[in-house]
Amino acid sequence: MAEGQASAVDDGAVTRMVEIQATSETLFAYFIDPDRLVRWMGISATLEPRPGGIFRLDYGDGRGVVRGEYLVVEPPTRVVFTWGWEDPEVLIQPGQSTVEVTIEQLDRSSRLTLRHTGLTGPSRVSHAEGWDWFLPRLAEAAAAGS
Repeated sequence: MAEGQASAVDDGAVTRMVEIQATSETLFAYFIDPDRLVRWMGISATLEPRPGGIFRLDYGDGRGVVRGEYLVVEPPTRVVFTWGWEDPEVLIQPGQSTVEVTIEQLDRSSRLTLRHTGLTGPSRVSHAEGWDWFLPRLAEAAAAGS
């Protein structure tokens, strides 16, 4: 887990908080711009960042495709989208879980809080591990401005 990153797994939710050396506007873009999203996770993305718009992320290499829809898009402080896997073998299907991201601008950085709800059993553990892997990649990409 990255330095400065707190975690909790409770009530079926995975919550992560991390401070990132980037403005809230820069950080927000990594959740609504397909080119920026794939700099820290996946190989391609189709995003329509508006309520009801598509959120689709292909991880490539046979690792699967996440599909959902944006529920809330409030630049540059909050984005909420549903999350599930297109593979029928995976426990969490599209629309069955929700990711809420809030971003708070600090003096020289931003605090990102990610809360992933609607997860159960093994999916909670695997998604916690996934966010622990990907959030440091986000922090690196956003801090570099790439």
